[in-house]
Amino acid sequence: MIREAGLGDLDELIVLFDNYRIFYEKTSDIIASGNFLKARMENKDSKIFVAENEDGMLTGFVQLYPIFSSTRLKPLWLLNDLFVEPEHRGKKISVALIDRCKILCQDTNSCGMILETAKDNVIGNHLYLKNGFLPDSNHNYYEWEFGSA
Repeated sequence: MIREAGLGDLDELIVLFDNYRIFYEKTSDIIASGNFLKARMENKDSKIFVAENEDGMLTGFVQLYPIFSSTRLKPLWLLNDLFVEPEHRGKKISVALIDRCKILCQDTNSCGMILETAKDNVIGNHLYLKNGFLPDSNHNYYEWEFGSA
């Protein structure tokens, strides 16, 4: 079952989120992960959907942030985080989470969603293509980090 996460899910969600960060080669930090997620939920500045199995255990999540497209004059969603625990992969949970994101886009009358993933994330890149996302070959992606040279 896919549903919107609530503060009651925080303890389980923190573990999923920390595992997601570890996947992207960040150091595990349960406390910081918890503080970050709790702030997102309390401030309502992201949407988090979770996958829950028949035993009531959370097996995956997706987090989106609202942004805007000035040229399209509409809201746009940034699909920032998507993660399914390794032992639950191959069960189409990621597809169900993406489908729920598409409903969010429709419900909010947005022009769609964007995302980024690592070029070497073969599984993720295949998943997104298979679910209707198109690579953007018309634009360059740049990043600037505060404190960088």
